[in-house]
Amino acid sequence: MTSKQPVQNTSNSATAVIPTPTAIKDSPAVERALNRSKLYLLVSWSLLYPEDDEFLDYIQCGEFVEDGRAAVEGLEKVLDGAGGERAKQKLTAMRKLFDQIEKLVASECVNWQLTDLQAEHRRVFSNVITLDCPPYETLFGNDHVFAQSHVMGDIAGFYKAFGVELSKDIHERLDHLSVEFEFMHFLAYKESYSRCHDGADKTQIVVEAQKKFVKNHIGRWVPLFCRMLVKKADSGLFKLVADMTAELMDFEAAFLNVTPQPYSESDYRPATFNAPEGQTYECGAQDQGNELSLLLNETGAQNFMDQKDKDKEDGGPVGTA
Repeated sequence: MTSKQPVQNTSNSATAVIPTPTAIKDSPAVERALNRSKLYLLVSWSLLYPEDDEFLDYIQCGEFVEDGRAAVEGLEKVLDGAGGERAKQKLTAMRKLFDQIEKLVASECVNWQLTDLQAEHRRVFSNVITLDCPPYETLFGNDHVFAQSHVMGDIAGFYKAFGVELSKDIHERLDHLSVEFEFMHFLAYKESYSRCHDGADKTQIVVEAQKKFVKNHIGRWVPLFCRMLVKKADSGLFKLVADMTAELMDFEAAFLNVTPQPYSESDYRPATFNAPEGQTYECGAQDQGNELSLLLNETGAQNFMDQKDKDKEDGGPVGTA
């Protein structure tokens, strides 16, 4: 996912894309946004198929765990009661999971070659869309292709509203978990930027978008996906990533004070998605029923989103997926 808003050039290098909170502004709200952004990015990257050694090097050198711990500890320091006791418990659980990942890397992954990581990814996710734990939103709760098209259009509407689009380097759909999580990484980082440079109204737009995307999208299907991934992986790196993702989703629901209606096993009735002939996913972004479009229009934010020339002068966050 690339952004039409220039600023930080985010690539598949977590060390390059994760900012240092104190380098921007010493504000608890800014630090909370930055550390949430970091956690989303770590999970996003870990679930993509490894095309090269970059992610393997990242986990083997210890920086994956180091960055994750720093994000969790940073949130614990500035949480200031946000999300209540539930949010605190989820941070504690994530800290323990990073400890487990560190032990796994030291005992097993340290000697991996790229082919080993790729083989483990194929074992869990296979070479085609596996129905055991498909990382695609539209395969959950949408057993008809038209329902899938509606959901895909709504996702595209969120991306379009914030000027982001799929990178040509990423061979995934709009509804892949890694793409959706990197979009949340982008929104959380954009929130931190907005708190430093924009007014309260513009910041609130970004916060509300995060709440709606968690409540209506990732908060609904990701918990069931994580349970399926734990069962399929059984053990190893992706089992721990699944546990981490589930805890992050619970934390986010508490922190953002939203109550998604998660899918259950009985809701999982996948159908193969095929876009209608002559249509693209983006066509649904113009739908007046798109929740984010309504939100933007109600708050007068659409004009702000269209000011690309001003964004180029001011700078701001950018994400890729």
